[in-house]
Amino acid sequence: MHCALITGITGQDGGYLAEFLESRGYEVHGAVRPAALSAFRRPSHLSHRIPLHPVDLREGLAVRQLLDRLRPREVYHLAAQTHIPTSFEDPGATVEANVMTTLRLLEGCQRLASPPRFFHASTSQIFGRSSYSPQDEQTPVRPVNPYGASKAMATDLVRIWREFHGLFAVNGILFNHESPRRTPDFVTGKICRAAAAIKQGRAQELLLGDTKAQRDWGDARDFVDGFWRSLQYGTPNDYVFSTGELHSVQEVVDLAFATVGLDPSAYVRIDPSLVRKSEPSPVMGNSAKARALLDWKPRISFANLIREMTEAALSLDLDLPAATGSTV
Repeated sequence: MHCALITGITGQDGGYLAEFLESRGYEVHGAVRPAALSAFRRPSHLSHRIPLHPVDLREGLAVRQLLDRLRPREVYHLAAQTHIPTSFEDPGATVEANVMTTLRLLEGCQRLASPPRFFHASTSQIFGRSSYSPQDEQTPVRPVNPYGASKAMATDLVRIWREFHGLFAVNGILFNHESPRRTPDFVTGKICRAAAAIKQGRAQELLLGDTKAQRDWGDARDFVDGFWRSLQYGTPNDYVFSTGELHSVQEVVDLAFATVGLDPSAYVRIDPSLVRKSEPSPVMGNSAKARALLDWKPRISFANLIREMTEAALSLDLDLPAATGSTV
């Protein structure tokens, strides 16, 4: 039985990846911040068979001790500070969370007698204001926010450890991906939950910024399959995971409200304070490399994804969150 360690296991991608690996007979372990574990409530979808280990990933000794104890075959580093407004408010903490954790894990893996294969969840935010589209693994890096800048450095560290230290280290350059587990910190989750809440009489309106903004939105369940495939391939590479399709925030709105049988124009309001000052250019990914080498492709359509997210939100007994800047 192969052993896999997942950081960020309580998040959207971590939960789906844990289920994916367990279905393939893996012994799955999760790393959780010690401060978070004391007040931690295990998500209902996360199997109780999975041990959760308290570890500060910024501390080299703690990381080495965990890796020495588990001796995993594969490490999936998904933990990160991903909220763009937060990255502007506290760029230092964002660098600590995204760069130093990656560095300590790379160092810890390198020290093992049998180093594990290492997957790092990078992001299309590293491309920022790209001069061309679609973006692929060779696209110049030009981030426009501290989150993208921190992930760009982490991505480079993974490449350096692969090229100079011989570690089987992979960057998955992830374009936007969603699921019924997406939180309202992200605009798709915010919209789908708002549509459900308005339908049920728990909210009266939805405040949004730029509804013309476009993204390449895929499904998290498709993406975690790509994570795994990238570590099964014979040699380590970097891969873009994307759908190759652009959709606007307005399309998300229209699909979500259509799912609950409401006219969005009666409930959606534009709040200029929610418009980003440093909006990246439209980002659409070219995942030809992953398709060719890994036989990977997205299977769940954008329309079905948004409908499923909205239907799932109808079953949640939650109030609509305050109108804050959501991550697109």
